[in-house]
Amino acid sequence: LIIACALSSGCVYQAALSQGNLLDQEDIDQAEVGMTRGQIRFLLGTPMIDDPFHENRWDYIYFLRIRKEKAQFKRWISIRFEDDKVIEIDKAKQLSEDL
Repeated sequence: LIIACALSSGCVYQAALSQGNLLDQEDIDQAEVGMTRGQIRFLLGTPMIDDPFHENRWDYIYFLRIRKEKAQFKRWISIRFEDDKVIEIDKAKQLSEDL
């Protein structure tokens, strides 16, 4: 009876959805042009996207969505390599507003 009442009340728990690489701002600030892939992987972890068509680019993406609302926190960092060294760090990429 208690279970039937709980299910019929429409109160379904919806957990927060966290996707991607949760990065500390301190770690992001330490990433610099000239670092090796190994140093970046040690600092930021494995990239969220390993794109075979863009082997020289690593993308770190993170978003947090609470219930069915739009994402509360979004971050997309893209790092480009040449000869195993960082040549560009883009910290300002924008994620879709629909997330």
